[in-house]
Amino acid sequence: MTVSKRIVLHFPPRIVDQPIVYRLVKDFDLQFNILKASVTPGREGILVMELTGGQRNYDQGIKYLTDTGVKIQALSQDVVRNEARCTHCGACITLCPTNAFSLEPGTRRVLFDHAKCVVCELCIKACPPRAMELYF
Repeated sequence: MTVSKRIVLHFPPRIVDQPIVYRLVKDFDLQFNILKASVTPGREGILVMELTGGQRNYDQGIKYLTDTGVKIQALSQDVVRNEARCTHCGACITLCPTNAFSLEPGTRRVLFDHAKCVVCELCIKACPPRAMELYF
């Protein structure tokens, strides 16, 4: 069975310069798609990626990451909408490249589908009331 999950990796400063993603490919036969990265030598690195492979290889790759000291989060936990701030103006709908936002026809409320989000941050920049928030 093939598994494909979007995850956020937090690299501590001591391992930022190591070939961690290379090991995922070489040792565990996993495929990756980098969605966003912020890595600076000597500082914590953040990598948002989609990781795909067989279930056993995926599990072994995740174990390797945690054993190495990488903290892992599910991507859906990182972009949230502050419901109290959202005015349902729809500015996010036209900008989202993955159609993570849609308009509910009956109520004209903006819906947000976390599963489609790739953390491109366009909605965060476009949101007038600053209802979209990014957490890494």
